Amino acid sequence: MENLPNKPQKESRLRRFTKNPRKAVWELALPMMFGMAVQNIYNLVDMFFVGKIDANGSAIAALSFNMPFLFFSWGLIFGLGAGVTSVISRLIGEHDKKGADNAAEHTILLGLIMSALITTIGIVFGENILIAMGTPAHILKDAYDYFSIVAGGMVFMIMAIFFRSILSGEGDAKFPMVVMIIGTITNIILDPIFIFYFNMGVKGAAIATVTSQALVTSIFIFALLIKDHAYLSFSLRDFSFRFSILKKIFIVGIPASLSMVIMSVGSGIFNKILVVYSEDAVSGHQIVGRLEHLIFIPLSSIAGALVTLVGMFYGAKNFSAIRNVIFYGMKRSIGIASLIAISFWIFAPFLIQIFTESENIIRYGIQKLKITAWTYPFIAMGMTSSRVMQGLGKGVPMMVTTLLRVLIISVPLSLYFKFVLDKPIEYIWYSIIFSTVISTNVALQWLKRTLKFL
Repeated sequence: MENLPNKPQKESRLRRFTKNPRKAVWELALPMMFGMAVQNIYNLVDMFFVGKIDANGSAIAALSFNMPFLFFSWGLIFGLGAGVTSVISRLIGEHDKKGADNAAEHTILLGLIMSALITTIGIVFGENILIAMGTPAHILKDAYDYFSIVAGGMVFMIMAIFFRSILSGEGDAKFPMVVMIIGTITNIILDPIFIFYFNMGVKGAAIATVTSQALVTSIFIFALLIKDHAYLSFSLRDFSFRFSILKKIFIVGIPASLSMVIMSVGSGIFNKILVVYSEDAVSGHQIVGRLEHLIFIPLSSIAGALVTLVGMFYGAKNFSAIRNVIFYGMKRSIGIASLIAISFWIFAPFLIQIFTESENIIRYGIQKLKITAWTYPFIAMGMTSSRVMQGLGKGVPMMVTTLLRVLIISVPLSLYFKFVLDKPIEYIWYSIIFSTVISTNVALQWLKRTLKFL
């Protein structure tokens, strides 16, 4: 199998990455950045198409109330995916290819189990979940139509994420980028067809999403399991289950997943607080959330590159390279975040008006974006710190700082401002700023202390 001509990578990338760590950051981050940018364009286009279904914002609201559960599910899987990337990169750094192969095979098994679990929960309890999230009765049907279809196709989304995590662990960012672009273009093409041509509304957006993710997963399966594309080998007939492999994934992945769960719970609580002000406040909040994913493109890409590089260097015991690449990556992230913050503050009115004609939604969205944009440099520092810790095999710091930011500070403050002091909605946004600054400082101090012992 190692001698097949269609296997492009026979050696790990460790030697090349070690030779020039700063160049390696961009070798990994730029393809991730481009792929995520295309994916985020789809998210915005999806919101654009859904926003054109009606003029009163009901379709966007129906989609918005799906977000907490979807963020919960995706967060759970992305968290475990971070554990996969960390484990595989460290094993490659230790020159343990057989162990890395085994970890990749365990990842596929884990993906199938998680798919069955999340799909079952989503289909059986979907309507009750939406009601618990505060979905108004007049949009419940549309919200559940979207929910049930996406839950039914969750296996494709989960496996696609896990395949990307495997490839990230071995330092391959280009192939996942190409596959993501194919899936995104397919989704953009299918959206107007199902939504408007077949007159399926919100349900059509869900069908387009599931169909495109099915294509993405099929490409990964063909390339990795049939064509032997990756440096890692997939020989499922030789698979030997070892709980120790899953334990290593869980040590990083479960705290990371819990971090995502905390954010999902926080998102649901925020929806319930905001809907007291207005249903339009929820829609404005979600539109800004989609826009803010733009800042996570470069920041997440650099942070994702650091997980792989720090993991490999840690496995190889190259501690000077670890410090070098962390300092370089964090400086670049802060600079990028600052530029995006300034741009969003200036162009907030134009950006929000792209997605809706509702004056109330526009007003709420502009207000939130102008206030919270100043948290972006702190987000860059906090995200980089937490992801570096994952590369070192430590998942707890991300979970703790997320818990501090969301459930210990911002949510209680928001509840206090609204239901005790009866403050206007901008105080909800102020609570986000305060919680972000505090949690970022905790993350930085934790990273600084950890690096002292390397």
